[in-house]
Amino acid sequence: MTKAPLRPEEPVDPDVDLHVPAQRTPLWRGQLPVVAAVAAGGGLGAAARYGAGLALPTAQGAIPWTTLLVNATGCAVIGVFMVVITDVWSAHPLLRPFFGTGVLGGFTTFSTYAVDIQRLAAQGEVKAALGYLALTLAAALAAVWAGANATRRIVYRAARRRGDR
Repeated sequence: MTKAPLRPEEPVDPDVDLHVPAQRTPLWRGQLPVVAAVAAGGGLGAAARYGAGLALPTAQGAIPWTTLLVNATGCAVIGVFMVVITDVWSAHPLLRPFFGTGVLGGFTTFSTYAVDIQRLAAQGEVKAALGYLALTLAAALAAVWAGANATRRIVYRAARRRGDR
């Protein structure tokens, strides 16, 4: 009977030759700039969300309109951003992690959205909680669609005016 190894072996990419020093580079070296970009962007996005919460506070037991507005705005911007970096111009490799994942990921707050629903329900505001749940979902999906669709139309019209299409 053979014993299982104490530690499972790490998966090895068959295209990597570990005898070549350049291919033995630790993973963190290649990922460090991406992690740093996400962290920096996330800090900025979270600070902007915090500022929005201070500027538009939510009363106890009320629907958290600020969180809904932040999430819908962030979704609209991600729709615009994704069209711009995929259809319009080739972005720097760190722009998407910085802005898309970092800034917009830190700005939008679907975890707070879930806590807000739970809090409303716990306060006996079940209809408001369910309405907020549905409204935020609909607003977020509509916003990302509208942002992407509007940006595509603008890009298409600009290209037609230039004679690109």
